[in-house]
Amino acid sequence: MVVRSGGRQIPVVVLAGFLGSGKTTLLNHLLHRSGGSRIGAVVNDFGAIEIDAMAVAGALGDSTVSLGNGCLCCAVDSSELDVYLERLARPEARIDVIVIEASGLAEPQELVRMVLASEHPGIVYGGLVEVVDAAEFDGTRARHPEIDRHLALADLVVVNKVDRAADAGRVLGLVRSLADRAAVVPATHGRVDPEFLFDCRPSEERVGQLSFDDLHRDGPDEHAGHLHTAYDSLSFTSGRPLDPRRLIRFLDSRPEGLYRIKGYVDFGPYDVRNRYAVHAVGRFLRFYPEPWTAGAERLTQLVLIGTDLDTAALRADLEACVGDGAPHADEEGMWGVLRYVQGAAEDPAA
Repeated sequence: MVVRSGGRQIPVVVLAGFLGSGKTTLLNHLLHRSGGSRIGAVVNDFGAIEIDAMAVAGALGDSTVSLGNGCLCCAVDSSELDVYLERLARPEARIDVIVIEASGLAEPQELVRMVLASEHPGIVYGGLVEVVDAAEFDGTRARHPEIDRHLALADLVVVNKVDRAADAGRVLGLVRSLADRAAVVPATHGRVDPEFLFDCRPSEERVGQLSFDDLHRDGPDEHAGHLHTAYDSLSFTSGRPLDPRRLIRFLDSRPEGLYRIKGYVDFGPYDVRNRYAVHAVGRFLRFYPEPWTAGAERLTQLVLIGTDLDTAALRADLEACVGDGAPHADEEGMWGVLRYVQGAAEDPAA
């Protein structure tokens, strides 16, 4: 989760997929495996629900507020969605992530547009997750040819029910060919490690800014029992500032399967006052300038998560983003970064 000065922003993940693909099963799995995080859900028949991630997932049905229309993208507009997001994003709700579980007939592009158009300052787009049924994929594609377009829009594709598909390898290969740069993860019974989708730490356990340990925790027993076989992660730390132009070139050309990037960047002489929290999911990218804490060590600390990643090549690319130590920065150096700072002034020192 990205934390910025003046308040945290809650990721809003859009969970889509045709009827029977396993979206509700996946959501229930997230509720049981979220490590104590509090999940807010906006579900098929459009009810805003506050859910303790440790509670029984069956409580979901009893808390639904129905609008009588299961197609979320037809039932409301962006301003109405903000009303429901407000109920979940208020500080006293202590929500860590919001999942919009769309109707099986919803249009993912419209849902993403609605989230991106939200004017609520407390939320940030968390990505489009498309769930497909591996056992029924060919039939679903014949009935709903628009699935090709949906897959091309996704940031993460969960190929569910691979245990029931006679030719799961072929289906995975086909989905990867249709998914434009998205990470593709095989699953059974909707079992995807929640840490792949969002940070599984309760917000009340966080004191002040996120430490690097919050972003990426390693240890012999830290991830016991987790479903890590489906994805790769890379942690990167630099005690030297990064060159903003080089970093933007890297981010603009990030490889297929790189689903998430999170952490903090030190741009050194280009902005001596601030470090920049970075939040990237799929194609979405945003920076958040935050004043350096007095006495804090000035480091760049990043975590990259995805599938089928060449971590050695990624590390080399990031090392190439390290600046050359020039004592002065030109005034245009940060322009590329500021394109991804919401409401930023043109002059980073303004």
